[in-house]
Amino acid sequence: MRRVTQISLSIDIDRPREEVFAYLADIANLAEFHDYYLADWHLTRADSHGLGAGVRFRAKAPLNRFAWADIGYAEVAEPERIVGRGAGGKFNRVPISASYELSERDGGTRVEYRLRTEPKLPSDRIWELAIGHGWLKRKSRRSLHRLKGIVEHERNRGTRPTIAGLR
Repeated sequence: MRRVTQISLSIDIDRPREEVFAYLADIANLAEFHDYYLADWHLTRADSHGLGAGVRFRAKAPLNRFAWADIGYAEVAEPERIVGRGAGGKFNRVPISASYELSERDGGTRVEYRLRTEPKLPSDRIWELAIGHGWLKRKSRRSLHRLKGIVEHERNRGTRPTIAGLR
């Protein structure tokens, strides 16, 4: 039986839903608010916006020997939903799914973020049980607060990624 790790978090942002969606639809912007725990971001194609856009990055998690992962936008339904799918871990064998659900809320936007991983082998499950789930939840919560600061106040922007293979 496989163990699925799921994280669900939400935050209210005092900006219109269309503006928040436009920011999130550019996958290169993910690096701006996830960069303190995910590093070495590279785009997988020149166009970083919309369906098919993808990134590769490295997680700075403790005791994680196989830190590289990639994710691409598999669903972009303007202005309410973005779903990214990819894989990480040793030999990219751990499926990853991340989604942003946007809804209008009191003149602003409620962003619901969901992250799901599905470790296949006992060694992958042990790492997620011991370190991965709690670490990811803490870092994801902080990244949502950074997203809020960037979209509402244009502050605390991280570095945008490069295109894979180019510097």
